[in-house]
Amino acid sequence: MTDKNNLSPVEKIKTGSNGLRGTLKESLSDDFTGAIREDDQTLIKFHGMYQQDDRDRREERIAKKLEWLYSYMIRLRLPGGFLTSEQWVGLNEIAGKHSTGVIKVTTRQTIQLHGILKSHIRPTIQQFNIQHLDSIAACGDVNRNVTCTSNPSESPLHKEVYELAGKISEMCLPKTKAYYDLWIDGELIVERKAEEDPLYQDRYLPRKLKIGIAIPPNNDVDVFINDIALIAVIEDGKIAGYNIAAGGGLGATHGNEATYARLASVLGFVDSEEKVLKAVYEIITVQRDFGNRSDRKLSRLKYTIDKLGIEGYRTEVEKRTGFHFEPAREFSFTQRKDRYGWVRNHEGKWFYTVFVEHGRILDTEDYPLKKGLLKIAETEKVNFRFTCNQNLIIADVSEDDKAEIEKLLHEHGISGYTENAGALRKNSVACVALNTCSLALAEAQRYLPTLVTKIEPVLEKYGLQNDDITIRMTGCPNGCGRSPNAEIGLIGTAYGKYNLHIGGDRLGMRLNTKYKENLGEDEILDSLDELFGIYVEEKLPDETFGDFSHRYIS
Repeated sequence: MTDKNNLSPVEKIKTGSNGLRGTLKESLSDDFTGAIREDDQTLIKFHGMYQQDDRDRREERIAKKLEWLYSYMIRLRLPGGFLTSEQWVGLNEIAGKHSTGVIKVTTRQTIQLHGILKSHIRPTIQQFNIQHLDSIAACGDVNRNVTCTSNPSESPLHKEVYELAGKISEMCLPKTKAYYDLWIDGELIVERKAEEDPLYQDRYLPRKLKIGIAIPPNNDVDVFINDIALIAVIEDGKIAGYNIAAGGGLGATHGNEATYARLASVLGFVDSEEKVLKAVYEIITVQRDFGNRSDRKLSRLKYTIDKLGIEGYRTEVEKRTGFHFEPAREFSFTQRKDRYGWVRNHEGKWFYTVFVEHGRILDTEDYPLKKGLLKIAETEKVNFRFTCNQNLIIADVSEDDKAEIEKLLHEHGISGYTENAGALRKNSVACVALNTCSLALAEAQRYLPTLVTKIEPVLEKYGLQNDDITIRMTGCPNGCGRSPNAEIGLIGTAYGKYNLHIGGDRLGMRLNTKYKENLGEDEILDSLDELFGIYVEEKLPDETFGDFSHRYIS
């Protein structure tokens, strides 16, 4: 356990925060700055927000002797990634009134809005509240948004898994009512003593925690990158239980060999939902009690597991749950991607997966995506679901309504854009990076589309344009765009420079390896040209690019 005399500054902020309230009220009432107080910048994350600034305008602001252009990102808590059509209409209005207008789909199966000024935070959250939406615990040192297999057409058992995601999310919510005190006009105010939190206590977790649930054979949630991974075991058409894994996480720090990406290790199998909830709860309590609270770079659950060992961590969890994990049961993943276009589920409902490049929903002169989705929502004949690959599913369309929705998809160019995008582009993921992320060293979502356009002719040169190669880019090594878990991973090191990683598998079961460092665009293209050429000459039958490149550099 961490030495209480050697706590990081963040730990002291949390325990002294009066249930995550801190001095946020005072910060919000200060009209002389767009920022909030330094300690409050830590606490606001627990309310689902980050303070950011427009990094494109820093030099201009400094030259004019103005403070940086501060604003806030708000992320919703949407376990399983679901919105009704009414909520989508409300979201569209909120985005236009209070943020940049762009609706951003994240790799955590939710949405976030950027560019919200400090004076607009409370009105934004209050409008979300009217839509029965909240941002509680979407960020911060707590359990984050719980993800699960996104498309109900994947399995008749989807509803059961989606409901489990909701139950885990509810179980892991902080008990403090600070969110309502601060943002919803004091609604549900209670005394601090009535907010006792057996799970998080007053110190919360050492760092963020992520949970994902997958239904084989599609690993569309990239389940093993989570701190806690649940894999449904299906026998005789029913969920017999879940294999539980722990210790995933992709973040690292350049130059710090003590930090690394890691996939979750399987602890074992449990045969009931009750046991799943108990196991998840106690995996979290062990991390709460044994996690590193001195060095935040080493405080994720993966480092705690590697410190205690898999057996040691499992033993401590079993001691707290009162039962033993059974040996893991067999499962198999055969793919890790979204099902673009129309698919039908066992109930006869239709689902259309829209390709949303890097999750950015906005209107351009040539492509009115945001307008089209609003028109579809206004029919009140659909729901919306988000995927962990930053895409959106128009869900629960009846047979009678399919033609109307299909017409709107066509009229706004949505179906055409989805159908005509190349395979590499559809299998690309990028984090937000510049211009708002304070940690970004390089571009990601603003640049990867351009780079893919330049890679596509290289693929065509070797006849690989229809190959489902995965490519992911992050502006820093923190892993938000899941670049360590791709066949081609690009990790920013400086503006215009990236480390090239290759050799991840296509199913999310193996991380990639650094191949070359600090490459500019031309060097990236030349390296991929060379690799693709060797691949088509030397690959084994049915060997993917990731499997080949792993073999090539081993």
